[in-house]
Amino acid sequence: MITSTHGLVRDAAAADRADLVVVGAGIAGLTAALCAAEGGLSVVVVNKGPSWRPDRGEQPTSTFYAQGGVAVVMPEVRPTDSDDTDSIDLHLADTLAAGGGLSDAVASRPILADGWSSVSALIEWGADFDRDADGELLRTREGGHSVRRIIHAGGDATGAAIQRALHNAVAQRAGAGASIRFLDDAIVTEVRVCDDRVSGVSYLRNGGWGAVDAPTVLLATGGAGHLYAATTNPAGATGDGIALALQAGAQVADLEFIQFHPTMLYTPGARGRRTLISEAVRGEGGRLVDVYGRSVTEGVHPMGDLAPRDVVANAVETAIELTGHPCVYLDISGVHDFERRFPTVSAGIRAAGLDPADHRIPVVPGAHYLCGGVVTDDEARTAVDGLLAAGEVARTGLHGANRLASNSLLEGLVMGRRAAAVALGRRDLRPATAAAPQVPGPMPILDRDLLQDVMSRRVALRRSADGLAVAAEAVANAPRRVPRTVREVEDAALTLTASAVIAAATARTESRGAHVRTDFPQTAEVGESHTFRLVGGEIRETGFAGVAV
Repeated sequence: MITSTHGLVRDAAAADRADLVVVGAGIAGLTAALCAAEGGLSVVVVNKGPSWRPDRGEQPTSTFYAQGGVAVVMPEVRPTDSDDTDSIDLHLADTLAAGGGLSDAVASRPILADGWSSVSALIEWGADFDRDADGELLRTREGGHSVRRIIHAGGDATGAAIQRALHNAVAQRAGAGASIRFLDDAIVTEVRVCDDRVSGVSYLRNGGWGAVDAPTVLLATGGAGHLYAATTNPAGATGDGIALALQAGAQVADLEFIQFHPTMLYTPGARGRRTLISEAVRGEGGRLVDVYGRSVTEGVHPMGDLAPRDVVANAVETAIELTGHPCVYLDISGVHDFERRFPTVSAGIRAAGLDPADHRIPVVPGAHYLCGGVVTDDEARTAVDGLLAAGEVARTGLHGANRLASNSLLEGLVMGRRAAAVALGRRDLRPATAAAPQVPGPMPILDRDLLQDVMSRRVALRRSADGLAVAAEAVANAPRRVPRTVREVEDAALTLTASAVIAAATARTESRGAHVRTDFPQTAEVGESHTFRLVGGEIRETGFAGVAV
């Protein structure tokens, strides 16, 4: 048996059977693992990255890099900059306004309403949020929010604090006998389905193939930012969960809505993960200006720099086009004690060779968050019996066409708990014994740089039929080969996910939220969410997902 410094059991040989397999180790996955283990289930967490350590440079989860905070309505709290008390109704109204007519009010309300109880559980697990001298939780405001309702930790290191708290909680419970086992440095290659229900997963680890039998599998793999040449996402955000769900027979929806954060640090020629400049910087007084010092958002939206992200990102793109300058600037001269309030951002700026003391941070829109994903019900269940999805990989109906800032960590907490409840209800099911894991067959795999370049040029912030057709042809002509390394498995997932994104963007002949069609600039009067499945190796539209507004 191999035990990490956190006391977690890390023994591949022991991990051949479980009640629940969690694919991913971010906020949704670890929340589900903790809740399921506390309910008596045996849990295997398949972690694509190495054993987590807080001092490690590159971290495998998007949770770690989340800066702004958790949007949550606290009971009996009066916002400091408003005469109106915050409420679930107000939070829902802000969510629906940002969602561009595709957020599902019926699905969203319970998620928002469960927020405070989920955050309270997180605090009990050890999450330490920022507080004032009286011990009250500090709150900030971000784009699209009408009041200050976002709690944060470490100034702008909320995700890192949450990741640390969840891992410590897992370690404590592992030491107390809770059955949570980790498979580190492992990538799931298949969700196995026998007799029309889930029977476990196959994975690749250290060059060898393995399997875990389980009646319930939770996909909590995060997003797909590395479809693009530059993203705020960590290296592991390669669309794995979308590809696994499609191959297992699940539906996806709203994949065309990829949120480009308005303020990704501009570093010429860089590829891969770039520093995110938290939206909370604008909530604390930062201003977006073009190269000549003119406001980027003046006259664009009543909320100015704190408009929903799709509005601000497109305003930034317009300013870049009008000036011919490669970026705009975030003027932080009005932010009090910037480096103390935003230490993570400041460190990222300095690492890029810039100085926060210059008070002008070069920024561009960057691929940030996948608003759609695997279609689930309000308990994280997909169309495949025993397959669940939670967090960024899932499409619950909360985000619609454009995510409201800091709703993502909240959703991960709430839906992780709900997924665990479903797994607990399936505890008496035994997985069908499947054949030993096999090497996958040939799959379309496009070279990652080529894929990222065509997606960045043709399927990014603004799209057109001509550009989408070019991207579709590139993906359709991807050579087929057997993936035998982690990189090749990831590239196969990116290729399949790209084909689904392109199909969704082609089908939506309007501009809405994070999806802008230059050839269809108008927004349709009625919004519909298109669903897609993998049929005969092709992505095909299958119908519409319900949206109750």
